[in-house]
Amino acid sequence: MARGWESKSVEDQIGEAEAAKEARARPHLSDVEREQETRRQSLLLSRAQITGRLMKVTNARCRAQLEKALKDLDEQLREACQNSER
Repeated sequence: MARGWESKSVEDQIGEAEAAKEARARPHLSDVEREQETRRQSLLLSRAQITGRLMKVTNARCRAQLEKALKDLDEQLREACQNSER
């Protein structure tokens, strides 16, 4: 039983070392840049969810709402990308 715990500890140590290495490799972002990136990722996630729902929906009204939401998200993404380029 002790051997199982020991290997778990080694796995945890390896995972922590890899996470620390990735954190050092990432560029340092300002608070504003981090917030913009978080917003962009959130919009992309929402877009993926809506696209997935659009593929399954059969009701015309629901489809229209989802298409409008997708259009709005695309506009917000364009604005977010333009803001990050400034």
